[in-house]
Formats: sequence, C-alpha cells, structure tokens
Amino acid sequence: MSSPPTTALRDTLGELDRRNLRRLMPLLLAAYIMSFLDRTNIGLAKERLEVDLGISAAAYGLGAGLFFLTYAASEIPSNLIMHRVGARWWITRIMLTWGVISACMAFVQGEKSFYAMRLLLGAAEAGLLPGILLYFTYWFRSGTRARAIGLLLLGASIASVLGNPLGGLLLEMDGIGGWHGWQWMFVIEGLPCVLLAFVVFKYLPDGPATAPWLTAKEAALVSEAAAREQEEGAKAAGTSSGTLLTVLRDKQMLIAIFANWTHQVALYSVVYFLPGIIGGWGHLSPFTVGLLTSLPWVTAAIGAVLVPPRATTPRRSRNFVVTGLLMMFAGLLVATVAGPVIALLGFCFTGLAFFVVQPLLFNFPGTRLAGRTLAGGLALLNTVGITGGFVGPYVMGWAEESTGNHLAGLWISVVLLALGAAAATRLRFSAKDEGTAGS
Repeated sequence: MSSPPTTALRDTLGELDRRNLRRLMPLLLAAYIMSFLDRTNIGLAKERLEVDLGISAAAYGLGAGLFFLTYAASEIPSNLIMHRVGARWWITRIMLTWGVISACMAFVQGEKSFYAMRLLLGAAEAGLLPGILLYFTYWFRSGTRARAIGLLLLGASIASVLGNPLGGLLLEMDGIGGWHGWQWMFVIEGLPCVLLAFVVFKYLPDGPATAPWLTAKEAALVSEAAAREQEEGAKAAGTSSGTLLTVLRDKQMLIAIFANWTHQVALYSVVYFLPGIIGGWGHLSPFTVGLLTSLPWVTAAIGAVLVPPRATTPRRSRNFVVTGLLMMFAGLLVATVAGPVIALLGFCFTGLAFFVVQPLLFNFPGTRLAGRTLAGGLALLNTVGITGGFVGPYVMGWAEESTGNHLAGLWISVVLLALGAAAATRLRFSAKDEGTAGS
C-alpha cells in the first residue's frame, strides 16, 4: 500500500479539487437541471393529458414509468461506451437526442404514442447521471466526490423549484397558435437541451489530462490521487478486478442497491404525482399548483447543501442514509393521513432527505470498486434504482384508478422506505469496518 500523502501534497490536492469543482460543476449542473425538467414537465402535464387526450391515470402512470425501463436497460452499456470513447462526445450525444425527443413530446396523440415517446426518451437520456458519476471518479477522491454529487443532485431541486412554476405558466399558454399549453411547455423546455449540448462539446474535457486549466503535473496529481484511492479501497474490499458478477456477489453493494431502489420508488412517486395530489385539494390555477409543488424541492435543496458535506466518516455516512430514509418514511406517512396543509408539510419534510440519501449511496461504489468494475457498478446501482421510477408511478396510477384516491399508492412507498432503512443499517462505508459492529 502506498504511503499517505504529505501535508503539502494534501494542501495541493485540496486546492486542485476546489479549482476543478469551480470549472466543472456549472456546466454539469446545467446539464442535470435540463434533464430533471422533463420529470417536472410530465408531472405538471398529467391532468391536461387526461382532459385533452383521454389518457387515464393508470395509463399516465404506466407511460411515466416506461421511461425508466429503457433508461435502465441502456445505462450500463452507456457507461461502458463512455469509458471507452470519452465523456465529451458521449454526454453531448445524450443531450442532443434527449433534447429533440423531449421537445417532440408535444406531438403525442394518445396513449400509444405517449408510451412510445416515453420509451424513446428513456433510451435517449440513459447514461447522463451514471456517466457524470463515473466522470467524477476521474477527478475526485471520496470526500470531494460526495460533495460534487450533492451539488449535482441539487440541480434536481433547482429544476423543480424553478421548473414547476415556469411549467405552470407555460400551461396557461393554452390556445396560443392553436396549441395546448402542455405542447408549448414541452417544446420551450426541450430545445434548450440541444443548445447546451454544443456548449458541453466545446468546454467539457474528457478528463484531467485535457483540462486547459491544469498543468501536466497538476493533471497527473489529480488522476493519480483518485486512482490510488479507488485501487486501495477495491483491494481492501476484495474487488480490485472483476466483472459485474463481482458486484453482484458483493453483499454490501446489494444492500446499497436495495436501499437506493426503495428511495427511488418513493422519490418518483412524489415527482410524478405531487402536482395531481395538490391539484385535487381545490380549484387552483396551474401556476399555483406549480408553485406549491416546488416547496418540497426547496427543502430538498436545503438538505442537499447542508448534510452530504458533513458525511466525513464511514459511520456518519451510514447514519445519514438510515436517518434520511426514515425521514422520508415519516413525511410520507403524515402526507397520506393528514389534511392538505399538514400533508404539504409532510411532503416538505420528506423532501429534506431526497438528496441526502442519494449522493451518499452514489458515492458508495467508489469506496470499494475501481476501473471497469467501478463503471459497471455505478451504472448497476443507478440502473436497479431507476426501475423504482417505473414501479412508483405505475403503482400510484393503478392505485388512483382503483380507489379514486390520489394518495393511495403512497402506502407502498411508506413500507418500502421502512425496509430500506432497516437494510441500510448494515451498510459499511469502509471495507476495514466490515463485520465490525457499530462501525
């Protein structure tokens, strides 16, 4: 094992980390904000699609979820391709195709075309998040990477805080140019992704070696520090080489995958159905619904900023994951049984943990995998998790159609979050602590 870095080297790496964060995060954050706008768009469009196209709640839930099937199926191949061809080309390709398809959602005619476009959109967008997560492993060690992931996921909160009221306003363009408001919303919020793709292609380096703001010596230091930490963690965990089967045989990775899946079921149940739930509380304008829907994402942003940087030890990381899942459990439980005002507070309490749990779990593979196995492991974690994006909306739509109650499907999320929290108590964020009680 290599000797620990000297104080001077640690200071140098710390300064390089800060410089790289400043250079990389604005562009990557913008890309992720654009990707999450689609999630807010389709949630806001739910009621209008039912009225204008006759798409039922169950069909909407199925269509919303189908996105995640092709997304999940394409993630691992996408990450392996990016590992080979480079981040700049591949992230540009992802953004171009998903931006065009997202805008073309404006031309959906009924349930079949809705299903087809959602499947295409999932395949087009697949790979963005796991690709960026893999990209971070080229640049950052574990502590800085957790901070970077937290900042990235903050983009989901920003997209929802801004996108829900903006989407509500765009829905009020109904009738302009003979188009429905939801058609304008998809086009106006889809095409900027295409423009941003060209900015990514011009300014995003494939890795430290091609970063114009680093000297050759600095780039080598960054790459060597990240690679050394990954190799040491992988050796300690016994996963220094292997395939996806290596990941599947790793009990700790399976626990992380399950915990992430329960989190994603709950998250996307809220993302796609909260506007409809709020809209059912009274005669509210689309803008008001969008504004109220954005409130849990304000608390999500607070949680994303305050908590992940404090996960400075393996024990804290695990405890924050468990606590976050229990907070989501408690908040959704309150939301299912309370009146509108208290229910909204419950959703806001749930939102506090949205992006506390996720960045810590996304950081987990980098503590025990390396190289090609890390690329596949990250994609597998997100792939299985994102199938929760199919299960959550599908169950919510089916439950609403069966009971007439917008909230009925949340009970599934409540139960799963309890199971996820129980499983997460067994997580060990350091291979040295495996099998050690209370680590």
